[in-house]
Parts: sequence; structure tokens; C-alpha cells
Amino acid sequence: MLAMLSDAYGNICSMPTARPTDEFLLVKKLIRAGLSSREAADATGVPYGTVRVWRRRSTSPKSEQHAPLVIPLRTWRPPAPAAYAYLLGIYLGDGCVIEPPRGCTRLTITLDDRYPGVIAAVGTAIRSTVPAAHVRSDQRPGCTALLASHPVWPFAFPQHGPGRKHKRKIELVPWQREITHAHPEALIRGLIHSDGSRCINRFKVQLPSGRVGSYAYVRYFFTNYSADIRGIFCEHCDLLGIRWTQSSIKNISIAHRDSVAILDSLVGPKR
Repeated sequence: MLAMLSDAYGNICSMPTARPTDEFLLVKKLIRAGLSSREAADATGVPYGTVRVWRRRSTSPKSEQHAPLVIPLRTWRPPAPAAYAYLLGIYLGDGCVIEPPRGCTRLTITLDDRYPGVIAAVGTAIRSTVPAAHVRSDQRPGCTALLASHPVWPFAFPQHGPGRKHKRKIELVPWQREITHAHPEALIRGLIHSDGSRCINRFKVQLPSGRVGSYAYVRYFFTNYSADIRGIFCEHCDLLGIRWTQSSIKNISIAHRDSVAILDSLVGPKR
């Protein structure tokens, strides 16, 4: 576990590791099959820069040593706060942090293939939040998982933990709330891109004249089983002057015209 490597100054250090020969052989096999360096990197998880070096090698390196990494955990803050606020919203809905017994900690965000624009926006947010993270995509039935390996993720998202989010306490730590209160629109956009929807509500009314009138209006929903995450959404809606109601045990509804206009300016239809 990463905590076992923490030093007395609150930093975490990754030990030098060696890339196994079988990874080198697999990469060379894919290159011989005609894959580009980028395609081979995405297929194997080996960093793109390493694949480019291996493409020019004819023999397997005895060891590819990674320089020790020191991250100041107690002072780490995202270099792009607005991008982080958006990514936090996405993480709370569709993300998880995995700490394997061996290897690097990984952030996984699973996104619906119907919204390629959202997938692209999340990839950009990951790279802006942790520029050194290696990001790759994993195609799954009906969805795309974005995978980003880096030791900092447990500290970037202290809400991570075992089990489903709606079955455990989820709350923002002070430095996160400072960022999200400065960028509430980015957090709201991320939450809606993960667990929200924009729909047209249509209905008919019998008028006094006997005529049946047809009407339609835009409504947003935010749907999450976690009361804590719904509370975070509502808290930041309040900051933006967005009027909301809880329409069911899991749904927050925004239908007021002015509030819908605010969300249309911030989010709009998911694409």
C-alpha cells in the first residue's frame, strides 16, 4: 500500500521498478504486426515514450528503471483547479480509485459511449489535473473506461474507499470545498455529465374552452443514491442561485425557468 512508503515529512515515494522482458517482447510483436507506437502503448499499458524507445531496440533491456518519485502529499493541490472541480464531479458519479497490491494506483472513469464529447472532456480534465499521469482508454460494451495511473490519486480524491459510495460517508475535505466553492459551475457540470440528464417534459391540459393545450419545458435531473453526493450537488446549486427540488429518493429536479437557463449556459445537452 502507498501509505507504507510515506516518509516522516508526509511525502510518498515510489521505489524504482523494472519493466519485465515479456512486456518488451509483447510490444515488439505488436509493432511487427503493424501497430503504431501509440496503439501498442494503449494495448499494453506501457508508457508511450517507453514504446518509442523499444521500437528502436533489437534486444530486450535488462531493466527499465524508473526514477524514484516523491510527491508532497500534504501540500499537493491540482495545478488547474477548475479542471479538478469538473473531474471531482465526474469521479463522484462514475469514478473509482484502485490501489493494487503491486503496481501503481489507478483512477478509472467509466463513461457512456453515447457522449464522446464528455469522454474527451474527462480525458482533458485528467491530464490537466495530473499532467504526469499516463492515460489510456479501455473499450467495453457500450462504454469507454479511461484509466490513469499515478500514486497521487488517493490524495486527490480522499473520498475513495472500499464499497459503493452510497453505502459510506462521502464529504469534501476543506481544501476541496475551497476549490469547488471557487468553481461551482465546473463541479455541477461534472456531476451532471456523470449522473445527470436534460430532458423535455411534455404534457397536455384540458382548457376551459374545451381545447386540449400541449406544452413542453426543459428540466434537468441529477440522480444519485448517495444522500451525501446529492447534498454536495444541492449545496453548489445554491451557490449559483439554482432552484432545486427533490422529486424522489434519488432524484434532484431543476425545472424553474431561470435555473434551467443557468444550467443551459453551464452544461446544456450531453454530447
